[in-house]
Amino acid sequence: MEMQFGLAHVWTQGDWVTRAVALILLGMSLASWLVILVKALDLRVYQAQARQCEAFWHAADFESGLHAMGGEDRSPFRQLALTGRNATLHLNPSDPIARRAPHLHDQLDVSDWVTRELRSAIDEFTARLQGGMAILASVGSTAPFVGLFGTVWGIYHALLGIGAAGQATIDKVAGPIGEALIMTALGLAVAIPAVLGYNALVRGNKGVLHKLNRFGHDLHALFVTGARVSQGV
Repeated sequence: MEMQFGLAHVWTQGDWVTRAVALILLGMSLASWLVILVKALDLRVYQAQARQCEAFWHAADFESGLHAMGGEDRSPFRQLALTGRNATLHLNPSDPIARRAPHLHDQLDVSDWVTRELRSAIDEFTARLQGGMAILASVGSTAPFVGLFGTVWGIYHALLGIGAAGQATIDKVAGPIGEALIMTALGLAVAIPAVLGYNALVRGNKGVLHKLNRFGHDLHALFVTGARVSQGV
């Protein structure tokens, strides 16, 4: 009788543990690829927004600069500029009514207050930028061990079946053991894209954050001294 081997045979002949391991690996793979695609698209948008920052500095005034940046509300660069302006106006309000409600932070000078607000905005964006990265890290570190567990479980049951049948020839051993090893290969197939995607996204995130911090440094100089210190992009 010809023996049938392969993924379909592993699924049909496996018990609930083997099927659970396969479903877990499938879920890990779908989750990691979803995070990679979503974060990669977001990263591409942020990089395009970063390239528009130089247009802000060539504008005639602040409002024109915001318009030159594209006017996208999700842009962290636009939000950073608005945060810096609002912080400056809070300590130097044009409305005299606003001066009647002092706060403790009103005792800070303009430089400290603007720095605090800009840093808070950057930190919030950093947390949003790193969202989902824990999923990739978890999948990359645990998927091989999940697949290995499926392999060990499959080999254990294969050996029990071979022992019960009383046949230990190479053709009877190679098939079940080979099928069990498929689970390890599946674990690696899930983990490798997650690790590569994580490393690529980390590099991209660092680039965006570097440009955002540099833009924030220039904004701080603009709101405090009235002039941009850095002239590079």
